[in-house]
Amino acid sequence: MKDLFLDCARNASCESEEKLADVLDQSVFQQRSLVDDALDTHLLDEEQFLENLSEKLSIPWESDLERDDVKPRQLRELCSAQVALRHRLLPVYYDDPAAQEEDESLGGEEEGGKNGSGSGKLEIATYDPFNLTARQAASQHIKVPIQWRMASRTRIIDGLQSLYGVGADTFEQLLAGRDLSEDLMDMREDVNVLDDDDEEASVVKFVNQILREGLDQRATDIHVEPQKHELRIRYRVDGKLVDVPVPENIKALQSMVVARLKIMSRLDIAERRLPQDGRINLEIEGKSIDVRVATIPTVEGEQVSLRLLGQERFNLQKLSLGPGIKETFDKLLELSNGIVLLTGPTGCGKSTTLYTFLTELNRSETRIVTVEDPVENKLEGVMQVAVKPEINLTFANGLRSFLRADPDIIMVGEIRDLETAEIAIRAALTGHLVFSTLHTNDAIGGISRLVDMGLEPFLVSASVRAFIAQRLVRKLCQACRVETSYRPEYLKSVNFPEDFSGPFYAKGGCQACRHSGFRGRMAIYEICLLTPELQEFITAGRPYSALKEQAIRDGFLPMRGYGYNKVMAGETTLEEVVSATTTEMEGT
Repeated sequence: MKDLFLDCARNASCESEEKLADVLDQSVFQQRSLVDDALDTHLLDEEQFLENLSEKLSIPWESDLERDDVKPRQLRELCSAQVALRHRLLPVYYDDPAAQEEDESLGGEEEGGKNGSGSGKLEIATYDPFNLTARQAASQHIKVPIQWRMASRTRIIDGLQSLYGVGADTFEQLLAGRDLSEDLMDMREDVNVLDDDDEEASVVKFVNQILREGLDQRATDIHVEPQKHELRIRYRVDGKLVDVPVPENIKALQSMVVARLKIMSRLDIAERRLPQDGRINLEIEGKSIDVRVATIPTVEGEQVSLRLLGQERFNLQKLSLGPGIKETFDKLLELSNGIVLLTGPTGCGKSTTLYTFLTELNRSETRIVTVEDPVENKLEGVMQVAVKPEINLTFANGLRSFLRADPDIIMVGEIRDLETAEIAIRAALTGHLVFSTLHTNDAIGGISRLVDMGLEPFLVSASVRAFIAQRLVRKLCQACRVETSYRPEYLKSVNFPEDFSGPFYAKGGCQACRHSGFRGRMAIYEICLLTPELQEFITAGRPYSALKEQAIRDGFLPMRGYGYNKVMAGETTLEEVVSATTTEMEGT
């Protein structure tokens, strides 16, 4: 067996046969799956290794798991979710000659093989042909002949989720063996640990599976949305919403799924008429995940939105800063006083950049205080306060109190009104370094925004050191990006640099990025430093166009230009940058 695996690995770009041999020895000794342990080493190419193994064992290799003539409901009826998901066996195709002949008269999906009847063969893909337990379970529960195939582990796992939906095995057990009553919710409110390996089928386990899958897919948000005839679940991955496959008839669990999430976030489960906000502290494999929960009553039931906030470490390297930007950031962080304002719409990453700044400045000799709405991430050593309007703890009142608490650096979650802006300016003019955010389209627009609030222009020019605008764009998956080209007319219309001769890249699609072509997001910036010349323009009340012209003369690089640098570096696509910067004026 060991020699067989090493032979297959030798033709699959194995990095170290010695390490693989040691892993296989341990697997045999501990009676674990040799295939899983070999793949988990990441020492070899999964697809090549398993295809080589299928050839050695004379088991047909399944290269296409998404045939056009497949009837998903028929596959689910022939092979239950419990068997398929527990043993990672993917039903691929049901070949029923009798059903094919009667297809027109019987009307499609319901024919041949319903409830285990039928005369054809069911093709099942596995990646571990040595798993006798899986083969026995399939033989006992599937009532038609089985024809075995092999496919890659990654494609089988993706195919199982697509065919059955998230948590399908638990849902199937609930429908089959229990009444759908609120007794299944399990009213525990202690520690929300996502560890359900030994837990029996319950709504608790079902909800945990939804959360775990969202974390596995790197989702930043999970939306549970009741529809008229279904319960839709969507993940936001890399800024885009993705529909999640869910079991059929999941609508039956709608009220209990919502109730379980409200219990976890310690909300009032009896209140279904008003919006509610709460938090969940999840623990998965020793890692803490903070979840912000918001419920909204709709005509079809309560909708629940979950924002997943990992307790991550913030540093400038993770911001993927381009040439010149990091040096500018470093200089801003060396300031002893003044205001640095981040601008942009909701969800553009302003908070992440602010937390990165505070982390860089968080030293034993520096006292940092923040007032936020809400506190999204907890920073060790930083005094963080959450605003509570119901007791009159607003940004302005919190900031006013901070000035008497001996701070060196102050962070205000957002400058929303004149009172907060005036106190922030007072703090900057009395020797404090202040960070905050504004909702404007670009960096230069921050100047007009403060003046429109009612601030005197000379106070803006005297206290503000920089306006930083940012957007988020998706990063190309480096494993599958492909070269592309654009028509010269289009490049000219978006003012792309004419002297660029290198290749452009477009999205591809592979297992690493779940066939989306993108993996992760990064920020693109524009920084408007208030030079002496620009300060004079602000004090004189010059219009937006004049301010921007002067800023460009002072070295200001518009956001689209910064994004084009990322395109030329092959980190993102031209479409991503153009889409994210459409608010900019032509000619910038």
